[in-house]
Amino acid sequence: MERDFEGKRALVTGGGSGIGTAIARELSERGARVLVADLDMEAAETVVDGLRAAGGEAEAVRVDVADAASVEAMVARAVEAFGGLDMAVNNAGIGGPSELLGDYPLDGWRKVIDVNLNGVFYGCRYEIAAMLDSGGGAIVNMASILGSVGFSTASAYVTAKHALLGLTRTAAMEYAQKGIRVNTVGPAFIDTPLLSANLDQATLDSLAGLHPMGRIGRPEEVSALTCFLLSDRASFVTGSYHLADGGYTAQ
Repeated sequence: MERDFEGKRALVTGGGSGIGTAIARELSERGARVLVADLDMEAAETVVDGLRAAGGEAEAVRVDVADAASVEAMVARAVEAFGGLDMAVNNAGIGGPSELLGDYPLDGWRKVIDVNLNGVFYGCRYEIAAMLDSGGGAIVNMASILGSVGFSTASAYVTAKHALLGLTRTAAMEYAQKGIRVNTVGPAFIDTPLLSANLDQATLDSLAGLHPMGRIGRPEEVSALTCFLLSDRASFVTGSYHLADGGYTAQ
């Protein structure tokens, strides 16, 4: 694999599993030093052990993205460990309750918004400051196909992911002339623990059938798009929303 990220300093939230792990692995394979951040410190350390075993430079940190102070400390740790920050992927997220809007639990709403929206805001806020000190950088915020379409019984998740597009576009406009690019990726249903641990095989098969390609996506397919957006090959790409959805939203 081309080592076009040699010397770059990166962080990935939700890096302990699924899409986050795939992104952390690709960044490392391409030469970046990677801070793997996750609420589950053991999972983050396991990923880091794998990256180091493959010859990469990586550190693990526990982060609660719903807590601004925790996110600030995460970014400070990246700067301390690597001397600055060039790339960040705000990937951590949760699914939340599955309920009709009129029955949606208030605590569930707050938790989804805190993690999936506020957590990305906190990430951008502190990452941007670090990147300005480093001379620029690139951020990818992980949204979803549900950043552009609705999905019954997922009002909090859909609301948070729609809001991420506005947050991303605004940040991109504000920092376009300051050397920082900000983009959003929208995966469809991806084969991750978040999905497979909570759904039976019949439901997974049904979800696969919602995609014109007839299957659920792989974490590596989302990573490939994400890492392109972080790379210099996407130097004129900012403020945009890029789908990895097997044709889901084309229907």
